[in-house]
Amino acid sequence: MSPSAEAPLLITAEADPESFARLDGLRRRYFPPERNLIPAHVSLFHHLPPREHASVEAALEAVAGRAAPTLHFGRLRRLGGGVAVDVDAPGLGAVHRELSRAFAQWLTPQDRQPFRPHVTLMNKAPPGDATAAFAELSAGWASFDGHAPALLLWRYLGGPWELVRRVPFTPGRAG
Repeated sequence: MSPSAEAPLLITAEADPESFARLDGLRRRYFPPERNLIPAHVSLFHHLPPREHASVEAALEAVAGRAAPTLHFGRLRRLGGGVAVDVDAPGLGAVHRELSRAFAQWLTPQDRQPFRPHVTLMNKAPPGDATAAFAELSAGWASFDGHAPALLLWRYLGGPWELVRRVPFTPGRAG
């Protein structure tokens, strides 16, 4: 078995192309480059067992028949050493609840926490850099709307992630 086949699985919501371009551009600008190994994302689950890969994919397929959840990229929030943008997404919350039930026996303590969707724009930076980034971002920040056209299944490779599969929501619907 290859090392990547033994790697933990992660699930994120894909942002529509316009939202992704804006958020990933901000992430590339503010995230410390040596730590920015993955694109901007909205995490749903951080650590699912690789041995349950087939069950994880089946659960993703089961929730994908619904409308693409709307995403409202709202207020900026300070993290310890960074900045995130909160995401208001009731439809994505419903997807998370359904998947949480399907994955209940495998969830880590982190994945059992209440779902607070966000996109991290900066993390693990010196406090002064985080304060300056928050001030700079806040000065011109305006919330915006988008949607999640798909769920993305990844493998965690000790830093970088490997995309395993894109599972689209029902095309042409938004909700």
